[in-house]
Amino acid sequence: MTVPDRDPSRAHWMELFFDLIFVALVGQLAHGLQEHPTVSGLLLFVALFASVWWSWVNLTFTVNVMPWLTRRQLALVMLAAMISVGAIAVAAPEATGERAWLFAAGNAALRFVLLGLWIAVSWRTGGTASRVRVLAYNGATALIWLVSIWVPVPWMFALWGLAIVVEVALLVTSSRSWADRVLPNMNTEHLSERFGLLVVIVLGESVLVCVATLSGHWGAAEGVTAALGLCVISMLAWSFFMYGTDAMRTGLDALREAGDFRAIRDTVGFLPFLIVVGVTAISGALAAAIAHPHEPLPEASVLALAGGIAIFYATNAIVSLRFGRPLRAVLGWAVPALLLTAALGLASLVLDAQLAIAAAAVVLGVIVAISELTNRRKRAVGPGTEAGLPVTPTG
Repeated sequence: MTVPDRDPSRAHWMELFFDLIFVALVGQLAHGLQEHPTVSGLLLFVALFASVWWSWVNLTFTVNVMPWLTRRQLALVMLAAMISVGAIAVAAPEATGERAWLFAAGNAALRFVLLGLWIAVSWRTGGTASRVRVLAYNGATALIWLVSIWVPVPWMFALWGLAIVVEVALLVTSSRSWADRVLPNMNTEHLSERFGLLVVIVLGESVLVCVATLSGHWGAAEGVTAALGLCVISMLAWSFFMYGTDAMRTGLDALREAGDFRAIRDTVGFLPFLIVVGVTAISGALAAAIAHPHEPLPEASVLALAGGIAIFYATNAIVSLRFGRPLRAVLGWAVPALLLTAALGLASLVLDAQLAIAAAAVVLGVIVAISELTNRRKRAVGPGTEAGLPVTPTG
């Protein structure tokens, strides 16, 4: 096997380069939430984003459990993946219309890249069951995406859903022997850094949305609303980076030592999806508010704003529990956060958009203040008592 010339515990520059095209894809999918927000559009965004998120997770986890990949091998994989994701990004605005074929082709191509990688590095060492799993997980699903190109709507979309269901089902039903082979190679530092850096870029995309929208709708009220929007993003970043980055690494270390593959699967594969969806939805609401600060937010934008914040903290609570945090400690911050967010949602239905964003900034400020005060009290008591603080699964 090739001797690696990179540090597998750190995200490589080519992985970060790949993330740029992924975030461009997220922005393409979320464009409708910013320009013409509707509830149906919000649901469509979540559905389409589920497929591309799952692709990102598959690629990230594959690289993570293959520490023997050299820099050049990794670079080739990332460049091939970028071409696939680039096709998906171009197709995203019309993914359910005239560019649906390209969206399907990009997803198929990405799975063929992963199939080739798994065959190249593990085909000789794996048994029959392992080979069948590789062929089913990446090969069969790639064929489903590919065949869907020639299938009429709505059956095309049904095949897309089937491909995702097959992958999730195979992961959920993975044998203990497969998990035992993979988990020893898992690097928690690399995973924590990858998810953290992705969220940095997603938050940066949210900042860009605020700046670009203000540039297109220049005015005093719009400027104030944009500033409030940046406060909202800053509070989310504070919650994420002050409490989540170390918590994920230590939490995954503990789960790996315990051999709890299911908890690792949930906190790496499934739950981070909600965090990124929530942040992206919030950015769409901020764009709508900046564009029309003196009008009430559309119902879809209210749902994106309050729902995105609620998802952010509800997911934190779930991950905290999966990492073994005491229920009482988690509820101590999660219940106030969710109650305040629910109140924000109701108020945003009647407030002008500018005031709704101001209220969101206040709500997040209060949540952060509660966490900081709790943190100070626990540090005053002694080390090792911060287990109840909110953590984010992607950082």
